[in-house]
Amino acid sequence: MQIHGRAKLGPGGRLALCQAIESGMTFRQAAAMMSVSPATAHRWWHRYADALLAERHSLAWAVDRTSRPHRSPRLLDAGAQERICAVRRDTGWGPRLVAGVTGHPHSTVWKVLRRHGQSRRPSMPREAANRYEWPCPGDLLHIDVKTYPRFDTPGHAVTGDRSRPGKNSRKHLGQDYAHAAVDDHSRLAFSELYPDERAGSVLAFVERALIFYRSHGITIKRILTDNAWSYTHNRALAELLVREGIQHKTIRPYRARTNGKVERYHQTMAREWGYGLTYASSNHRAAALPHWLEHYNERRPHSGIANQPPTSRVHNLCGQDT
Repeated sequence: MQIHGRAKLGPGGRLALCQAIESGMTFRQAAAMMSVSPATAHRWWHRYADALLAERHSLAWAVDRTSRPHRSPRLLDAGAQERICAVRRDTGWGPRLVAGVTGHPHSTVWKVLRRHGQSRRPSMPREAANRYEWPCPGDLLHIDVKTYPRFDTPGHAVTGDRSRPGKNSRKHLGQDYAHAAVDDHSRLAFSELYPDERAGSVLAFVERALIFYRSHGITIKRILTDNAWSYTHNRALAELLVREGIQHKTIRPYRARTNGKVERYHQTMAREWGYGLTYASSNHRAAALPHWLEHYNERRPHSGIANQPPTSRVHNLCGQDT
């Protein structure tokens, strides 16, 4: 129900005002009781008195009327408005360029486009979510990398202090590369920091990840990565996967949502570990990663698996039920 933003009375108050007048109060007495002017009481009483019985029951009479005038003699004719909208649809131009073509003032063109719902281009329709989950731990392992800038003192993003000299904030200490792996079924995660994302670091991380999951009784059958060169053209990695009997799958180019579980894990990791606490330096942040990872896997509730920690899905592996 549309109510004026600065109205003193809502529909209930307007009804109470009219009922007070109907019971015998004067306009001035009812207005004083509701803390409004007698003119306001007079206006709402006449709307109430002129309303049909159905309108009284539905409180349709108590809704604010539009402030649009009954006549707009200076309004552009329908043909001129359609020409403005047609130029907008055909070219996608903004109001200023459309105004130059149609010969109307920029403000007039903007009002016409807004009136017809064309002041903003419609957003592209989003695809329906394609959710999937492999049935057993180890069926698919999502792998990806995210970077975190190194620092020797915390910056204003976490401290709020912008008084430090600019030269301190422009130090280039490099980046930490957080390599991450997430099991598709259990969401059990493994992360380590490396100085880069080259082939050697990728190989070392995958070897360490396989050892980590094997320690939890999980045998990896497939891995899913993006199309980065260090994944798709890494001969040592390919040999390792063949030796372990692991299939390497890649996402479709520019389709990061396929690897969505590890992408979402990176968001959580950045919010809770990377930027959620104030660290004295990036070395202190790196030292905190194993502790946060243990918390994520063993205690933190995960909404994707009924608010249980990832380890709750590891204990009962497929084919090993007792």
